[in-house]
Amino acid sequence: MKDKQVTRATYRNPWWWVPTLYFAEGVPYFVVNNISVMMFTKMGVPNGDMSFFTTLLYFPWFLKGLWSPIVDVVKTKRWWIVAMQLLMTAMMILLTLTLPKPDAATIATGHTSIGMFTFTLVLFIVAAFASATHDIAADGYYMLAHSTSSQAAFIGIRSVFYRIASIFGQGVLVFIAGLIETKTGDIPMSWQITLGVSAVIFLLVTLYHTFVLPYSDQDKPRVSENVTLSTGAKEFVSSFVTFVKKPAVLLAIAFMLLYRLPEGFLIKLCMPFLVHAQADGGLGLSTETVGLVYGTFGVLALTLGGILGGIYASRVGLKASLWVNAACMTLPCLTFVYLAIAQPTNLWVISIAVAIEQFGYGFGFTAYMLYMMYFSEGEFKTSHYAICTAFMALSMMLPGFVAGYIQEAIGYVNFFWMVMVCCIATLVVTYFVDKKIDPKYGRK
Repeated sequence: MKDKQVTRATYRNPWWWVPTLYFAEGVPYFVVNNISVMMFTKMGVPNGDMSFFTTLLYFPWFLKGLWSPIVDVVKTKRWWIVAMQLLMTAMMILLTLTLPKPDAATIATGHTSIGMFTFTLVLFIVAAFASATHDIAADGYYMLAHSTSSQAAFIGIRSVFYRIASIFGQGVLVFIAGLIETKTGDIPMSWQITLGVSAVIFLLVTLYHTFVLPYSDQDKPRVSENVTLSTGAKEFVSSFVTFVKKPAVLLAIAFMLLYRLPEGFLIKLCMPFLVHAQADGGLGLSTETVGLVYGTFGVLALTLGGILGGIYASRVGLKASLWVNAACMTLPCLTFVYLAIAQPTNLWVISIAVAIEQFGYGFGFTAYMLYMMYFSEGEFKTSHYAICTAFMALSMMLPGFVAGYIQEAIGYVNFFWMVMVCCIATLVVTYFVDKKIDPKYGRK
């Protein structure tokens, strides 16, 4: 059915652009936040420096609410989408052309200086800001370029293609790098070609969107409605003030920061643990195997866990599902304790253990998302939810800054036991938050 909000000249069936738009939203995110982790690890950068500096790359997603009014005021959402995709394509091309090439002897020591990658990090951070801005524009554009009923119909489609981008970024690209590394023995070249592949694919997607994205009559800069940057800033301040005045706000912030604490530590060291040699406490998997195990099987398990967690929560409500979700968030972390102690070589055993942990995380994360929606209820629902997502980003960043340094100091086995101890924080905040939740919320 044709969308009544757009003209005949600009209407285009959402199947033409929704899947590719959310694939394009996911790819740079996973390149910046996941490919960088694996690439620096394989280049021999120590875990401490790798974890700290790749966590810095997450800042744009933490801060994006600060400049989101600019995207509303200046130009159209479509303009921002195409412009940011062009910028991200340029960054990927520059990353390909300028990637440093430490020699094999330096990589083998495991002490490659992160200073060698200063310009690489600068390019990654520019790509990160462009990607975060693209997220703002894409989500806004999605609500403007087709009808409300069409938006609801395609909400699942956009999620599916974002997950496909995850498999592409964490699975396919890592697998490609691994194959090239196996055939040539040249680690820097393997990542240079992999980044080149991502640049070519993203360039094609950008060119496609330049001509295919429809022009919506509703997609106009808000400046035409007498909205200025100052009024946007005032709206943000007002929404933040009302947020901090909400009942039990400190408990809510504690929940948002601590519920995912075990995963915050674990997620930064998963891939390094899988590829580091057994003599160094890792599993010694090849790069392409990690792309298959973690980037494909793991992502599929994560997706399945999220789907089933959502179905379960919708049937029993947030309060009734909270403890089950908390258990799923914490107990599967034991799989990495087992992997670190036993150091199995059977690929099926490793794949099942990773899938169990990722399934549990996907299932347990449902309660976290529902709680943010629950706490955001009220007059400034959209703004308050945006603030909650900032705390969500911070909950991953704070552990990420120190995770690598802690692992270097105590080893993988003790590190994963420490992750299990952090599960206590998840259970404590769950206990106190459980007392504040309306039993009817989230239940059909």
